[in-house]
Amino acid sequence: PPAGQRGLPGPPPAAPCRDPRSPIPPPPARRGWEEDASVAAVTPKVVRVLRSPLTSLPQTENRTTVNKNGMYQFEQASKCKAIQDNILSSSIKKKRYSEDYYLHIVTKLQNCTWIRKPEESTKFRSELASCCDAVHSFIASQNNTPLGSNMSYEVDSKKTILITEDVFKMLPVSSPLSVYHFKTCAVVGNGGILKNSSCGAEIDRSDFVFRCNLPPTTGSISKDVGNKTNLVTVNPSIIAQKYNKLNEKKTEFLENIAVYGDAFLLLPAFSFRSNTATSFKVYHTLQEFKATQRAIFFHPAYLKSLAQFWRTKGVKAYRLSSGFMITSAALELCENVKLYGFWPFSKSTEKTPISHHYYDNQLPKPGFHAMPKEYNQILQLHGKGILKLQFGKCESD
Repeated sequence: PPAGQRGLPGPPPAAPCRDPRSPIPPPPARRGWEEDASVAAVTPKVVRVLRSPLTSLPQTENRTTVNKNGMYQFEQASKCKAIQDNILSSSIKKKRYSEDYYLHIVTKLQNCTWIRKPEESTKFRSELASCCDAVHSFIASQNNTPLGSNMSYEVDSKKTILITEDVFKMLPVSSPLSVYHFKTCAVVGNGGILKNSSCGAEIDRSDFVFRCNLPPTTGSISKDVGNKTNLVTVNPSIIAQKYNKLNEKKTEFLENIAVYGDAFLLLPAFSFRSNTATSFKVYHTLQEFKATQRAIFFHPAYLKSLAQFWRTKGVKAYRLSSGFMITSAALELCENVKLYGFWPFSKSTEKTPISHHYYDNQLPKPGFHAMPKEYNQILQLHGKGILKLQFGKCESD
């Protein structure tokens, strides 16, 4: 049964009286999810009725097996519901929970069968759309950023940028992602848990693949992280530190991003004023060398709305992580969302040490992102069947 199921179907009605000599009619064919639901409905009370000497149905080994399976699945559903309640309650409390606490929760959650719940997905997508509207507002475009207007920055909110003709020309007419409807999307984080995961092939089968902060995807690591990239975020600090803000090293930059094919490079040009010049430099460099990649920019109003949305759910950080921003947008843009490499812990559930990233062990600035709170929300979305979180190794083909 689904993890965190809120209610179980009631017991089936008592069997009608019949002639004991007539054969038992075969049950109607059921789909897989109906079988799960009917088995889960076998409560202790129903089991007692089935075993009563007054019942005319004969006792068979098969029926006993179904009852035992039903009881087991009923107990599992109850346990998974309790885990989901535990995750929800810890997200509301201000208390700081230890890494071991979260690992304990994840270990239990891994034992719950994940089932997508379309009604929960639709409800949550509507909630996000009414607040943030990623379809139209996620990317700064000429449609949502008028020429001659003053745009407020996301974090430096008292500062504005005038949308001149030159800035306006850099923006797409409309959001390039609004024209697509994606059936399956992979949001690939950079967590060390991806090492030796064998998730590459599964990731590459997705309709659309989101990545964060220009991660490596070639060589032996591709079997774990895949090669396909449709959109990758770019932290301007990477451009500043690794490529000297593209005042030089342009060729090296272009060679390194060639692995992303014709992907969108998504930059936070309007989050901090200090990001603007570097982000625009990326845009102009791609244009100058006629690169296949295309630079696009987060819309600051979308990011502010998104931060407010998650603040009401207990995620109060200086700024959301790029992985959490992308996950939120994917939930609006995609029918099915699966997360890989989201693991903010220093060890696995088996206590094996895990590097912060699959390519290095550089830790983030303390206090900048609310990683435990973000991860708590992701666990809730997983438990509700809204998205699926890959915890460990992927199944081999």
